[in-house]
Amino acid sequence: MLTLFTAMFDGPLNESILKRAQAAGRLDAHIHDIRTYASDKHHTCDDAPFGGGAGMLMKIAPLAAAIEDISSADAAPAHVVFLTPDGTTLTQAIAQELSTKPRLILICGHYEGIDERIRQHYVHQELSIGDYVLTGGELAAMVVIDAVTRLLDGVISADSLAEESHSDSLLEYPHYTRPAVWNDAAVPDVLRSGNHAAIALWRRQQRLTRTYERRPDMLATAQLDKHDRAFLRGLGWHDPLWCEQPPRRSKPVRTPDA
Repeated sequence: MLTLFTAMFDGPLNESILKRAQAAGRLDAHIHDIRTYASDKHHTCDDAPFGGGAGMLMKIAPLAAAIEDISSADAAPAHVVFLTPDGTTLTQAIAQELSTKPRLILICGHYEGIDERIRQHYVHQELSIGDYVLTGGELAAMVVIDAVTRLLDGVISADSLAEESHSDSLLEYPHYTRPAVWNDAAVPDVLRSGNHAAIALWRRQQRLTRTYERRPDMLATAQLDKHDRAFLRGLGWHDPLWCEQPPRRSKPVRTPDA
């Protein structure tokens, strides 16, 4: 990560799954201070933008020097990602793609952004984590790190990833644990039945229901079989691959002429 505020990463990288992933050698994370690449005695990394306007802009020279230095420090090619509000919105599919890259360099912008020439000459991909603006790219970078790391081999079991929200364009089913009854709210009977086929069906239908109710747009890319489609139509979903056919009219029976 390239940032002006290295301390912001201390907490996320030293807790929970990210900490365990580093200890297991699955994640090798390095935080680089862009200021150390500034050539003046004050380590200045911002300047006024040409043409005027509010705010300051990150200078090109320190950031370019940081990218070039880190890119050349390893034989594996580096995929450079800039976190910016006008980037492509991060999705599970993009996180999966990034998890296959041997090295990532995440640029955390600040102030009014970075010099456009950095984007033109160094950046391979621009990502946003939503339609809102943060004070800098550090929080967005943390989201990318977390989303990508948990998809690396050996970080989380494959079974845990298989039916997560967005893994296959469906949201996850609801979960319950003990006690079976809490404040008169009971766990669904099917989950205590021991009938694994019934539990699997219930969970599938819960995923379909939640997706239809909360994110119906995702159903356009979900892998649905005929049973899924029939269940969703029962909820009121308009199935683009199905339309009700009018009943066929029986042909009149012709009788021989008398």
